[in-house]
Amino acid sequence: MEKQSTEVSNHNVYEKKRLLEQIHVPADMRRLPPEDLPDVCGELRQFIIDELSRNPGHLGASLGTVELTVALHYVFNTPIDRIVWDVGHQAYGHKILTGRRECFHTLRKLGGISGFPNPSESEYDAFIAGHASNSISAALGISTAFELQHDSDRHVVAVIGDGAMTGGLAFEGLNNASNNPNNLLIILNDNDMAIDHNVGGISRYLVDITTSQTYNKVRYDLYRMMRKVNLITEDRRESILRFNNSLKALISKQHNLFEGFSIRYFGPVDGHDVLNLVQKLNDIKDMKGPKLLHLKTQKGKGFKPAEDSATEWHAPGKFNKETGKRIISIDLNQPQLYQDVFGHTLVELAERDDRIVGVTPAMPTGSSMCYLMKQLPDRAFDVGIAEGHAVTFSAGLAKEGMIPFCNIYSSFMQRAYDEIIHDTALQKLHVVFCLDRAGLVGEDGATHHGVFDLAYLRPVPNLTIASPINEVDLRNLMFTGSRDDAGTFVIRYPRGKGELHNWRQPLEILPAGKGRRLRDGSDLAILSIGPIGNEVRKAIEMIENEHPSVAHYDMIYLKPADEGILHEVGKRFKSIITVENGVRTGGLGSLVAEFMTENGYMPRIRRIGAPDRFIEHGTIDELFGICGMNAEHIFEAIVTECAKV
Repeated sequence: MEKQSTEVSNHNVYEKKRLLEQIHVPADMRRLPPEDLPDVCGELRQFIIDELSRNPGHLGASLGTVELTVALHYVFNTPIDRIVWDVGHQAYGHKILTGRRECFHTLRKLGGISGFPNPSESEYDAFIAGHASNSISAALGISTAFELQHDSDRHVVAVIGDGAMTGGLAFEGLNNASNNPNNLLIILNDNDMAIDHNVGGISRYLVDITTSQTYNKVRYDLYRMMRKVNLITEDRRESILRFNNSLKALISKQHNLFEGFSIRYFGPVDGHDVLNLVQKLNDIKDMKGPKLLHLKTQKGKGFKPAEDSATEWHAPGKFNKETGKRIISIDLNQPQLYQDVFGHTLVELAERDDRIVGVTPAMPTGSSMCYLMKQLPDRAFDVGIAEGHAVTFSAGLAKEGMIPFCNIYSSFMQRAYDEIIHDTALQKLHVVFCLDRAGLVGEDGATHHGVFDLAYLRPVPNLTIASPINEVDLRNLMFTGSRDDAGTFVIRYPRGKGELHNWRQPLEILPAGKGRRLRDGSDLAILSIGPIGNEVRKAIEMIENEHPSVAHYDMIYLKPADEGILHEVGKRFKSIITVENGVRTGGLGSLVAEFMTENGYMPRIRRIGAPDRFIEHGTIDELFGICGMNAEHIFEAIVTECAKV
């Protein structure tokens, strides 16, 4: 069959059959003849392009898995069989085919469907997938559960890709899968990750012969015969598999890590040939033991701009689907993004001090460390989706005198908690951790909100923890953290634009453990940390005629906290409000409550922050409103508390 065109203007060729409209659940698609599947893929791809052109989301990865998604749901009896997606960026086609096509326009909107698989949303979503590299472990657990429940006829598939194979958890899962009895199928969606090389004709021949039903029937019959005459025992099965893998490696003049795990390997296979995928999946799905099918795919497949620039089109925002032009609204009067302030300041500091280096786990563009990579490429390191490694790698750099700025999204830093404690803080190593996307992040929802960092880091000894109220303070905290006496230094800041236009100001030290009083008052004190303090400022400005009289303190540092400010507030005020863009439990509010109790002060304390539940997806403004963290809700809290004084 002639391959579909990737030209932007040719997508309307798939409007004729309208097969997608007939598919409400995968069982509907399984009633179609195989020859209709390429058209289903074309319509599905066009649907994704149409919807995401006006409702932004993760485009490139889902375009790359269209054929795989169709093939999986065609071959496997979902949801009885389980498909565990790794990195939900790949799963938009899955959502559309599993009963969510008509509500897909609500993707990532408040009250709408999530941008990631979530079992609470659909029975077809086998496991949550917002952080990378968990699919193999989760799928192995599901497969083992089926075995223990004597339900071994159910199939389990783990789909891993889009960079997730670099995560350590994936290798832990592979290692365990090779030792535990299971029939797990792992699909490696390799969109140019350089895990393996395409070796040409001999490779294609081995793919065909080793996935064919005839080959595997002969192989299995031979295995049963040899067992019957005691030439093979179950104890020697692994040795035979290793021998078989070694023989394949000898013939093909290559070896791969999966066969090193004693996992049967098939591939690489063209991940955009849906009919061949269906055949291969049917051939191998009932094989006993763990197996891996390696697919070569193209991120952004079927939409040329996304094919040509995978990074830019990973999550491109709105775009013109006819011309392929992104719709970017640039307001020169808007403040700079916090991420860009970080990136430019890091270059500035690195040019001053040749010990400074940058480390990021697969987010050089998102974190703006790309500026350092361009300016000083030898001193910037993208370590892949491997947050634990990023932290310990940074600790190793610091041990020998370098000053690493390790930039990790706040919610992803949760994956490296032990490395922060054991490898960094315990040794008092000089690493500057920059936690990007701290606080509520918006449309990516619960898996990506960076609301736990203040709470989970505060108990760790030897950490300095700070958050800037604006871009100038971000620069100054980075400068402070780069000083030789800084120790293990944590700076957290939010996603998006800042507050100021003139942020390029001379650098100065912000002494650790010192906050500032931004406004004096007599009736009530508000203590805030980070950019959420600007919502406090707006709330206070809403109060007319200076009544009630509200004092506002920017703590800057959560640890060490400014005890001078805390004593002042404890002595002067009967009512205190704390405000933080993080969970109420364990962060600034808890710190203030503990301090007041321990020092004999008895004020009323009202804590404003994220409540004790996982927060859904929506815009930042909507989520601030839901959590009572915007200026309007803070104003109401001020009025309520002052009425009690």
